[in-house]
Amino acid sequence: MTGIGQIWVYLAASPLTWLAVTLLAYAIALRIAALLGNSPLANAVLISAALIILVLLATRTSYPTYFEGAQFVHFLLGPATVSLAVPLFRNLAAVRRSLLPIVVALIAGSLTAMASAVAIAWTFGAPIEVLASIAPKSVSAPIAMELAKSLGGVPSLAAVLVILTGITGAVVVTPLMNAMGVRNYAARGFAVGLTSHGIGTARALQVSDIGGAFSGIAMALNGAFTSVLVVGLSALNWR
Repeated sequence: MTGIGQIWVYLAASPLTWLAVTLLAYAIALRIAALLGNSPLANAVLISAALIILVLLATRTSYPTYFEGAQFVHFLLGPATVSLAVPLFRNLAAVRRSLLPIVVALIAGSLTAMASAVAIAWTFGAPIEVLASIAPKSVSAPIAMELAKSLGGVPSLAAVLVILTGITGAVVVTPLMNAMGVRNYAARGFAVGLTSHGIGTARALQVSDIGGAFSGIAMALNGAFTSVLVVGLSALNWR
């Protein structure tokens, strides 16, 4: 074994190694995104995920081994989700002034996001477990995994779909909104937060503070609304 190989074997024995790799990959991804002018295509989550996958393949490290070291980041998903109450509180006055449009947009957007995804998957013959996993794809991962489980879906599949939805939304939101002529950053932020949760919110914060605030509000409200809706469906035994 070479000297570098021996060093790697020593480092890999520490769970903190994979936490450090995760943080380093995200820092590199942020730097790359900044060098590319924070283009929508240079999504930091997508870049950092690709970097980590390359490291895992190069070192022949299994996902359980990686997750054992990086699970602190997973733990932070819960507090991060709860912290979304902060932008809601800070912008409570603006939310009150826009209460009716927010409620209408929340109901229309949440129902459309769930119904369209389930309908497309059903059209292509997806089994009931996939339909249950794809339904909560627009809420944050911790909420989606619990909702998918309550509907009879697969939590890990729901997490993957949530991430794909978030990355897609973060990449397309700016060119899509520009093409549609939507110039109001509150509306742009609310749309991306509702459909693309935290990853979309991170993108909204890069573009506009008010857009990021409304994106966080939409993410929090959609998580609560979708949870209530799924609990209702579960009570009706929708399967």
